[in-house]
Amino acid sequence: MKTIRLLLLCTGLCFQACAHSNSTDITAPSPMAVTTDSITRGDYTLVFINQSPTFDKQVKERMINTFFTVYPVLANAYNTHTLKKVTFVVDPSYNGVAATSGGRVVYNPEWFRQHPGDIDVVTHEVMHIVQAYPGDAGPGWLTEGIADYVRYRYGVDNAGAGWSLPDFNPSQRYDNAYRITARFLLWLEKNANDQLVKILDENMRNKTYSAGIWQTLTGKTLDNLWQDYASRPAL
Repeated sequence: MKTIRLLLLCTGLCFQACAHSNSTDITAPSPMAVTTDSITRGDYTLVFINQSPTFDKQVKERMINTFFTVYPVLANAYNTHTLKKVTFVVDPSYNGVAATSGGRVVYNPEWFRQHPGDIDVVTHEVMHIVQAYPGDAGPGWLTEGIADYVRYRYGVDNAGAGWSLPDFNPSQRYDNAYRITARFLLWLEKNANDQLVKILDENMRNKTYSAGIWQTLTGKTLDNLWQDYASRPAL
């Protein structure tokens, strides 16, 4: 009888221990990178962290090649002190298209699944790294306008993405940002000052941008420049 009781007691203790062990094992693990690659070409290194098991390998290779094609050129043209090491993260939990902070760019794999040709998202985002504007450096619309201007000028396959600058229409404003502002900047370089974007970029990075810079560089206020653009917007 004592032997039976002891066996039952040991069995109960074992069950409790195993149950506790199992409850620990089924705790959801922290998200882990599926793959992490570090690629160095010349002076620059790209760390590519892929957290999506189904991410297209060809898209990944195109992203890597686009980085090494575009980033050194942008560094040379706009900011030779830009970061030498950049990190890309393909994150299924991110719901936007892409976002940059410091030297880290997060990409949504679902965007690339639906738009596999939109490889120059990379060009736009790495320009944000090159920009390296401090807080309150200037207007956000100009930051994004310059990044899309750079995508237009230096993109490796905008046509493959069906991406282009929009035609002018009277409902637009210079501060609409992105492609609308980018087209305005392109027009200004052709009609007012061919170094305008580089000078604006440098002033934003150095926190010396002010509303008066437009008149200094072109002889006209920003509003007057937009009026000129609206009256003859052809590129």
